[in-house]
Amino acid sequence: MIRITRREYFNAAHRLYNDKWSAEKNFEVFGPCSRLHGHNWELYVTVEGEVNEETGFVMDLKKLKDLVKETIISKVDHTYLNEDVDFLKGILPSTENFAIAIWNILQPILRDTYGVQLYEVKLQETENHYAQYYGPK
Repeated sequence: MIRITRREYFNAAHRLYNDKWSAEKNFEVFGPCSRLHGHNWELYVTVEGEVNEETGFVMDLKKLKDLVKETIISKVDHTYLNEDVDFLKGILPSTENFAIAIWNILQPILRDTYGVQLYEVKLQETENHYAQYYGPK
């Protein structure tokens, strides 16, 4: 078993805000992130599997790049995550929830179409923090 990772970049804004709470409680919990703000995000998608003897690949990285760009990046780049992204509707777009949502889109496609296992979705929001998701346990 071997793993390979593709990295992509995108820009998106979000607001950490729970509509069930007051503005004061939101600021208490989320601080300045309770206001609209943006990030230069980095997305790392790692797949694992056996190396194909004919290609030397676990998965063709161009196909992985195209899949991630089509299913994720094209839908989130230069958007307001709270309102513009269908797969985040009704979900507080924290880094953790966002990474899980990305996993839920990519995993069945990678498994069923490409025969590889999604190992990890790493979503970096700032230079100081990121979320890593390895799927449901």
